[in-house]
Amino acid sequence: MAKAERRADATWTGTLAHGEGLLEFTSGATGNLPVTWASRTERSNGKTSPEELIAAAHASCFAMALSGGLGDAGTPPERLHVAATCTFDQTEAGWRVTRSDLKVRGKVPGLDAAAFAKAAAQANKGCPVSNALKGNVQITVEATLE
Repeated sequence: MAKAERRADATWTGTLAHGEGLLEFTSGATGNLPVTWASRTERSNGKTSPEELIAAAHASCFAMALSGGLGDAGTPPERLHVAATCTFDQTEAGWRVTRSDLKVRGKVPGLDAAAFAKAAAQANKGCPVSNALKGNVQITVEATLE
C-alpha cells in the first residue's frame, strides 16, 4: 500500500488574543472552519480548536483500530461509539495538550465485557493517532459493552 498524505491549511490574521484563523481541509470533506484563541481556552462559540481536531482524529482512528481488531478476531462490532476528550492546559512549561481520554461504547455480539476491554486496550496500542500522541500526552481508555 502506498503512503497517504493529507493536507489542511491555516490562515491567521491579527494578534493571538484578538486575531482569528481559518482552517481549510483540502479534501473538501468540510467547509472552512474558524478558529480563535478564545475557542481554545474559553468557549467555542461555534468555532473549533486544534484540540477539538485532535480529539476528532483520535476518536475516528481509535474506532477504526478497534473495529479492525474485533473483526480480525472473528467478533466484528455491530456498532462502536468513541468519545475523545482532548485537554489543553497551562502547565509550568506553558500551554500543552496534556490528555486524551477515550470513552468507547460498543455493541459486539458474542463478546463479554472483559474481552471488549482487552480489545480496546489492544486497539490503543495499534491506533496510529494513539501512537503519535504517546510519550507526550496521557491517554486513557474506558470501554463499556452495551
